[in-house]
Amino acid sequence: MTETESQALIKVTRGRPDAGELAALTAVLLARTGAATAGTGDPVRNQHTVARWSRLDREVRFADPRTWRNRR
Repeated sequence: MTETESQALIKVTRGRPDAGELAALTAVLLARTGAATAGTGDPVRNQHTVARWSRLDREVRFADPRTWRNRR
């Protein structure tokens, strides 16, 4: 065996999975990797990102009847 063949790609830290469980895990990981690169071939462009912040200037302001001048 060469050095590249003996390097582990997956490390099990708890439990003792059998060959079938490792094969299922490998199939899921390969399917997710293939789905991420399908389409344009660029995995970054295929991901839809959502901003986790909000712009304060776009939020609805207080809607008191006397504050009609402050509304946009």
